[in-house]
Amino acid sequence: MSSLELPPGDYYYENLEVGHFFKTSSITITEDKIRQFSELSGDFFEIHNDDVFAQSQGFPSKIAHGLLVLAITDGLKNNALVKLKATASLGWNWKFLKAVLPGDSICATIRVASKRISSKGHCLVTLNLSVNNQNDEPVQSGDTNLILRSHSK
Repeated sequence: MSSLELPPGDYYYENLEVGHFFKTSSITITEDKIRQFSELSGDFFEIHNDDVFAQSQGFPSKIAHGLLVLAITDGLKNNALVKLKATASLGWNWKFLKAVLPGDSICATIRVASKRISSKGHCLVTLNLSVNNQNDEPVQSGDTNLILRSHSK
């Protein structure tokens, strides 16, 4: 474990420094998860639901929704052994880099990119996330901004 890698535990604003990071567990993206996300979101684009169409577009099979992978990544972050004591998410800046196929497993490395106290006294942290598949290929990446709790509040 690197000196900047966070061990399991609870982390408030004061506990984090720029460069600290942690890795999540992995999860497999299944056809059932893709189908359920289509039903939940109403996104029934053919690329996500029809193998023949996806193959006609150059993919080996249907592909997972980019937003499904982002949502699962957020869940991996929130269920990691490193527990960030967040109050709210302030948004995402995100890129889809490579298609995620049924059967792919994803995990994320999450790094503290910046931290500051806002003019309103909020503890703000920017996290950089890198999502890789089972072959260690980057599939998504980006930043999220969070309000973290402070020990003093």
